[in-house]
Amino acid sequence: MKKALPVVNGDAARFECVWPGCGGACCKDSRPPVSEGEAARIAEAIPRVVARLRPAARRVVERGAWVTKRMKHGRPMLAIADAYCVFYAEGCALHVLGASEGDKNKYKPATCITFPLDRDDHDRWYVRQHGVENEQWTELACLDPGASSNRAVDSLREEIAFAERVEAGLETWRRPNGR
Repeated sequence: MKKALPVVNGDAARFECVWPGCGGACCKDSRPPVSEGEAARIAEAIPRVVARLRPAARRVVERGAWVTKRMKHGRPMLAIADAYCVFYAEGCALHVLGASEGDKNKYKPATCITFPLDRDDHDRWYVRQHGVENEQWTELACLDPGASSNRAVDSLREEIAFAERVEAGLETWRRPNGR
């Protein structure tokens, strides 16, 4: 029997994604970190995704500046164009491309796939919520535990399943240096 992913605040956390009503708030001013493997896979997809992008984002991507020198957790971060992740185009262009090829997560960074799950300073999984782990992203209504009665462990089944794949070593190509 498969062991469930331990989520530190799993019993208390509440979450409900309200996309598209939020207008992609989690992609606004968002610079997700990418591993070498993720950056390589995104680079391979650029010719097929660039036409889906917003004009300002397209210019950033076409000049090869979609990965920045800014670092988070030892990984470079994606760029911003007009206040949104360069791959945001009324939704995630990487998600749309992957879905058209049969795997919506094929090109998306793991950080985006698992949102709002994250790891704490002790490498334990938790659900990002206002008031938990010094959460700074207070403008995201979905991180307000009072905004939904849905238990996060129920509403985040797909995200938790992906995190379980990561923990089981089934997504090693996404890790820094393939570890």
